[in-house]
Amino acid sequence: MEITYKKLTEKELDTVIKMRLDQLTEEYVSAGRTVPEGVDLEAALYDFYRRNMAAGTYVSWLAFDGERIVGTSGMSFAEKPPYFTCPTGRLGILSSMYTDPEYRRMGIATNLLDRVVKEAKDYGCGTIYITASDAGVKLYESYGFKHNGNFMQYYF
Repeated sequence: MEITYKKLTEKELDTVIKMRLDQLTEEYVSAGRTVPEGVDLEAALYDFYRRNMAAGTYVSWLAFDGERIVGTSGMSFAEKPPYFTCPTGRLGILSSMYTDPEYRRMGIATNLLDRVVKEAKDYGCGTIYITASDAGVKLYESYGFKHNGNFMQYYF
C-alpha cells in the first residue's frame, strides 16, 4: 500500500460528497444523536464545493490508496476585522477531516492536516478554527490546536 496525496478537483466530487455524508452520519451517531430526517445535503454540498473552489476560498487535499480515496481534508478561508492574535484578519476554518476506518491510525490524517494548514498559512491566515469531533480532539491537540472556552454558536 502506497498512500499518495493530491488536491481535490471536480472529478472527485461525487466520492468526496459521499464520504462527507458518511462522516457527518458517523459523528451524529457516535454523539448519540439521530440524523435529522428530510435534510438533503447532497445538492448543498455540490454547490458549496463548486462555488468556493472556483473562488479560491476552499481547498481540500485527498489521500489515495491507488485509485481509492481513503482520506479527506478541507480548509475554508474567511476574513474579519484584524485583531491582536490575527493581525491579517484572515481565518482558516478546518473541516471535512475524515479517514476511512480501514486506514485510521496510519498517519494519514496528520499528513492531510499538514497540507491544509500550509494552505492556510500561504493564504495569509493568522488563525485556524475547527469544531472537532470527539474522535478528532487528540489529533488536533497533538498538532498544537488549543481549546477556546469562549467559543459559542447561535443556531437558526
